[in-house]
Amino acid sequence: RFTLTAGQKGDAPQADALIEGLPADVVMADTAYDSDRLRDAIADKGAVAVIPNNPSRARKYPVDKDLYGLRHLIECCFSKLKQFRRVATRYEKTAQNYRAVVTIAAIVLWIR
Repeated sequence: RFTLTAGQKGDAPQADALIEGLPADVVMADTAYDSDRLRDAIADKGAVAVIPNNPSRARKYPVDKDLYGLRHLIECCFSKLKQFRRVATRYEKTAQNYRAVVTIAAIVLWIR
């Protein structure tokens, strides 16, 4: 799943819609998603949140460093998506067309 947002919008507000109804044992994210609300939503699903603590957070949560180390696979996926010129440069003028280009690029990567 993915969601397109305006460049100035934050990442964390989109997380609820992305994890809704998604079966998962682990939800992995970067520091931008560190919020009590999201951690509670993940716990309500019966999943484990693997999210590093924001440095300004007063209450620190434990993070499974070994599991979080696998997050590089996600970053590698973004890197591979950006190898598609139309994804990286966003030539498409409408969100609908750009969403279609990203979907096609993801399908091509999945098939490879």
